[in-house]
Amino acid sequence: MPAMTNKPLPEGDEKRTAVRSMFDTIAPRYDLVNRLMTFRMDVGWRRKTIKTLNLETGSVVLDLACGTGDFCVELSEAGHNPIGVDLSFGMLDAARTTSPLVQGDLTCMPINAASADAAVCGFALRNLVELPAFFDELYRVVKPGGRVALLDVSKPDNKLLETGHQFYFNKVVPKIGGLLSDKDAYAYLPKSVSYLPDPEVMKQMLVDAGMSDVSRRQLTGGLSQLITATRP
Repeated sequence: MPAMTNKPLPEGDEKRTAVRSMFDTIAPRYDLVNRLMTFRMDVGWRRKTIKTLNLETGSVVLDLACGTGDFCVELSEAGHNPIGVDLSFGMLDAARTTSPLVQGDLTCMPINAASADAAVCGFALRNLVELPAFFDELYRVVKPGGRVALLDVSKPDNKLLETGHQFYFNKVVPKIGGLLSDKDAYAYLPKSVSYLPDPEVMKQMLVDAGMSDVSRRQLTGGLSQLITATRP
């Protein structure tokens, strides 16, 4: 993985290349580290995300930045038909799902227009090169009336909880990741939160892309956030 910890965070094509290399590197132990870092709370967050979509059984759902297929597994168990898309070949190779998987950039997806009933994206917004382009793609690939749910990291509103969260995320997580996987990658991930715009800005980006009913709520006291929207 290109070192990204002692210099300004990359942008543009440099960011795309660095992110793909990073996830190729950490793919083999990605699930193990995730479960340990979040105390398995990430599993509950994904299930809550799927429940929030309120989909009919058998819906076609895109799992964008699918990684090793966590959302695909949960969607399948809920009776839906997921299709995973990810930039990293390494993550797709380590996937634990039997759902169809496609390698591709989320800002220019190899997916037909209006072909999905819904789309989910877990903890990947900060790794994308251009959020407005991704939101435009969401609008393109989801059917009219289709739902979108974006799950990502957040900062708790409670100051005491935020202090503890910042210490854990910035100091403890890199050590866990360094011991079990790749030191540079898990030093970068907490810093990558700075890529995320203000929540209200992200909501407006979705509106500008054509989405309606855009809303946001914090989960587990603000340790994560869930943004949902509908294509009119």
